[in-house]
Amino acid sequence: MKDEIVVVSGLPRSGTSMMMSILEAGGIPPLTDSIRAADEDNPRGYYEFERVKKLREGDVTWLPEARGKAVKVITALLTFLPAAYNYRVVFMRRAMPEVLASQRQMLARRGRGQDSDKSGDEEIARLFGKHLRQIDAWLAAQPNVERIDVDYNALLDNPLPHLEAINRFLGGAVDVEKMVRVVDRGLHRQRV
Repeated sequence: MKDEIVVVSGLPRSGTSMMMSILEAGGIPPLTDSIRAADEDNPRGYYEFERVKKLREGDVTWLPEARGKAVKVITALLTFLPAAYNYRVVFMRRAMPEVLASQRQMLARRGRGQDSDKSGDEEIARLFGKHLRQIDAWLAAQPNVERIDVDYNALLDNPLPHLEAINRFLGGAVDVEKMVRVVDRGLHRQRV
């Protein structure tokens, strides 16, 4: 596990920041720079590392410091991870209507949309679905990638079995009891 990189991924607003906080509580240090501060949309923080955004441009020199840690990588950048490293991907899944509602609310808070404007949801859902199928196929074809899917909604309803599965996936490297304590159903605000 110390030579592998734990990658937390999923669509935006699918629970990736929550999973990063869960893994941190379980004993896996996050690779983050704390540039993006916590806010109303992510009260515990975003757990981002800005240099991840430069994967597309070939900036991979930071990857050695990610070994043995968890790093958040959005789905659009997963395919730029170099094959020279081994990855354990914790892939967050969330009900699509909730993802879209959460994005709308976040954009409305930032003055870039209206929370109630659902126009275009069907097209966005179609594009996200196509994107997820492409990412699923890419991940399945990578010999250096192991993957576990985590259902955000099911995790919030009954965390223990999902966190035990993550523990097995990570080779028994995490403290499940501490992880359970940070699962906060109060953060599930966009229920559809």
